[in-house]
Amino acid sequence: MSARRVILWRHGQTDLNVQQRIQGSQDFPLNDVGRAQAARIAPEIAAMAPDRIISSPLSRAADTAQQVVELVGVPMEWDGRLRERNYGQWEGMTREQIQERDPEQFLVWTDGGYPEGLDIERNVDLGERFASAVAEAASDMEGGTLLAVAHGAAIRAGVSTLLGLGGEEWSGLRGMDNCHFAVLQLQTNRTPQWCLVAYNQAVAPANEPIEAIRR
Repeated sequence: MSARRVILWRHGQTDLNVQQRIQGSQDFPLNDVGRAQAARIAPEIAAMAPDRIISSPLSRAADTAQQVVELVGVPMEWDGRLRERNYGQWEGMTREQIQERDPEQFLVWTDGGYPEGLDIERNVDLGERFASAVAEAASDMEGGTLLAVAHGAAIRAGVSTLLGLGGEEWSGLRGMDNCHFAVLQLQTNRTPQWCLVAYNQAVAPANEPIEAIRR
């Protein structure tokens, strides 16, 4: 069996988001705006009635997920494979600082390639670990909706992998905005297994009644 739908939700804003610094695998909390974003969007997520909730263990994701946990009463599970991309030596830096320190590798990165020699996780590896966490959790369900709360780069790479589009240079999806989400629908007898029906969205689909929160 499998979940019939997967929601991938990015965490709310942090101070490093505002400063346009790379957070990566480091643990930074939500700021006041981020907590307000999570509280505002949580009812939209709850309206889609998630039956299982998994989250990155990083606090900005787990605290975002908690807003939905409190609405629907479904316990949260943590999976380290949902963590954000490890940006190695670039974590905590702005784009301007990266460009000044590593101009050649900065160009490689902005052109969609892999920066070498900086301990940065490859997009293809990121996508595979994220997709494996989602696929494993979904496969343990008998229908229903899976909610996975994570991070911008991780969600983008994970969606690409789940759609069979994974690769280091593929950049057909933009990064997810804070507290926005994607929705994947199960499709049987087709490849890939998942179909993308919404991306970078902040409002539940119109055919999902808010009364679903009470289920």
